[in-house]
Amino acid sequence: MKNPVHPGAIVREDCLKPLNLSVTESARRLGVEREALSSLVNEEAAVSIEMADRLSRTFGSTPETWLGMQSAFDRARRRRKARRGIP
Repeated sequence: MKNPVHPGAIVREDCLKPLNLSVTESARRLGVEREALSSLVNEEAAVSIEMADRLSRTFGSTPETWLGMQSAFDRARRRRKARRGIP
């Protein structure tokens, strides 16, 4: 994918919104701090291995899929920075 989206956007748009879940309620279900989930859905934090496991158990898919989305996003961001000459 040329311009992959941040996995937090997927969580926000495809997991929370359709189920009408707040960040607070979703964080409770995931067993994480509200701030941790908020940082993810606001695209300020990356999906960790632990978060990938929790997302997988709560919303489906596999941990590898969540981590793959994060990796694709990170690689695309790195390529954009390299094109602009940013180390």
